[in-house]
Amino acid sequence: MKEYSQKFMKSLPLSQLQTHPSLPRVAVVATDLDGTLTQQGKFTPGLLQALEALAAASVAVVIVTGRSAGWVSGLVSYLPVVGAIAENGGIFYPSNGTPVLLTPIADLKTHRQQLAAGFAHLLTEFPHLRETEDNPFRVTDWTFDVAGLTSDNLQGLRDLCAQLGWGFTFSTVHCHIKPHKQDKAVALMQVLGDCFPDYSGDRVMTVGDSPNDESLFDNTLFPLSVGVANLAEYLPVLTHHPAYLTDLPESEGFCELVRAILASQLP
Repeated sequence: MKEYSQKFMKSLPLSQLQTHPSLPRVAVVATDLDGTLTQQGKFTPGLLQALEALAAASVAVVIVTGRSAGWVSGLVSYLPVVGAIAENGGIFYPSNGTPVLLTPIADLKTHRQQLAAGFAHLLTEFPHLRETEDNPFRVTDWTFDVAGLTSDNLQGLRDLCAQLGWGFTFSTVHCHIKPHKQDKAVALMQVLGDCFPDYSGDRVMTVGDSPNDESLFDNTLFPLSVGVANLAEYLPVLTHHPAYLTDLPESEGFCELVRAILASQLP
């Protein structure tokens, strides 16, 4: 991480966040899931304790993930969060309430057919792509595995999706074919406006670990943003860098951030 930090650094170490005057006022933590809340693909006892501690301190947690609508709809029932945005901004599941479609789609059946056709076209150029098993449980996007794809492959896929009229993004887990304007920041701004209309931007902390989190690092929208340490490998390809980077990777880095937030609120 230090090599990337020195060469491309637009981020400060998390230790410097502790003196930020807005830190004690953080009321919402909006966080990615895979590679940010997980450790080697799993939830840890420490992560669950950190989420419980934030809830006890009246700090709301909103998950913002690329995972499918079907998967997220169950997850929010088990974690101490106020809700989760699925499919990189496509749909919001409050922990108690009715799901909200965040991307305007006139006809969902036709939309799914168009996404399937788009993926079929990608296969003509990239026949080794592997569709993910959760596509039947998705609403707004279409996914395939990122494993084995090179940076040139990813750029080629982005270009081809653009030619087809689709947006494209990827994480440490999946590649996503999606509507152009569908992204995490747009969705989060809508959810914050609906659920937390009285909170200014300096009361929201955004957290992530991969390129599909980049919009959450836009400091014109979210001045308090944090990347967990495993984001470092992607810094060269990101336009927006988080304001701060943790020392530790994955959920250990998230827990590091939670400790800083809670310590700032002590009398």
